[in-house]
Amino acid sequence: MAQTVTECLAAGTDSVTLIDQVKAGTHDVTGMTQAEINEMVQRNVDHLSTILLYAPVDSDDDTPDVAGAAGSKKTTHVAAVTTGTDYIAAN
Repeated sequence: MAQTVTECLAAGTDSVTLIDQVKAGTHDVTGMTQAEINEMVQRNVDHLSTILLYAPVDSDDDTPDVAGAAGSKKTTHVAAVTTGTDYIAAN
């Protein structure tokens, strides 16, 4: 059974949370260097970016159309990609 757009976006919720917490300074990064923190944030940005690009290649493809989904469904995910990218650039 194919995943739905909602299920795909739910798979990225932990990444959204992690990015937001790192930026807010509430994620425990004890013992991590700034480079390691940036790598962790980048992995989560990459994960979200991949999810946001999901789209079927043709009518027989059951890949959920996350890329074509209404923006309001994926607003927090798009914002987290921007937040993470900005965080890395600033640090």
